[in-house]
Amino acid sequence: MGIKDQFQDKAEQLKEQAQKAREGAQDEASERRQQAQERGQQQAQRGQQQAQDAADDAQDRFES
Repeated sequence: MGIKDQFQDKAEQLKEQAQKAREGAQDEASERRQQAQERGQQQAQRGQQQAQDAADDAQDRFES
């Protein structure tokens, strides 16, 4: 095996490593995005529940 072949093999290895790293980063970004969306939905639900509780309390006070 000549020097040229060794360089080509090494270049191919580095190319494959870079591709795997890119795919891993994309997967991680996708997972983080999904988790952030879920957290946002949970916070929105809590906010809605708090608003509903406050409205119920205000109505109870008004009726009393």
